[in-house]
This record gives sequence, structure tokens and C-alpha cells, in this order.
Amino acid sequence: MLSLDLHPIFRNNRDIDLALREFLFRAARSGAEVAEIIPGKGTGQLKKRVIAFLAQKHIRKLYVRMETDATNSGRVLVYFSRPGAT
Repeated sequence: MLSLDLHPIFRNNRDIDLALREFLFRAARSGAEVAEIIPGKGTGQLKKRVIAFLAQKHIRKLYVRMETDATNSGRVLVYFSRPGAT
């Protein structure tokens, strides 16, 4: 599973957006079924930012669905369509 940990860059908004964008495009091209983004638990602000980023129309086209991990609130899972799936 592909993974992006945002802990090292959580203070820089530009770096966060760039890392998310690069990661999602790479994950979509890789053929992975699922990828995880780790904003961490903290105050929840970074997680909200990640979810808002994922909700953008042009980003939403890259994946099938997104959910927060029920067992770990500091993790967001992004699901991609499998090759050949309709």
C-alpha cells in the first residue's frame, strides 16, 4: 500500500498541497487499489485540510472513494478503481 505521512511537513501549506497532489497522481498511475494519507490525530486541522483537498473537483476525478480509517482517526484511505473494473 502506498503511504504519505504528512507529519514532517505539517507546518507548510504549500508543501502539503504539493505533496498531496504528487502522491495522488503517482498512486493513481501506479494501479494501486488503495493508498493511505497520514495527517495524524493532533487537533484535526490537518485532517480537515486533507479531506478538503481530496474533495476538489479536479482531484476527485483521480479516485473512486475516500474514507477515514474507523480504527485510526489519524489516517485517511483513498480507493482507486482497479484496471478493467467498470
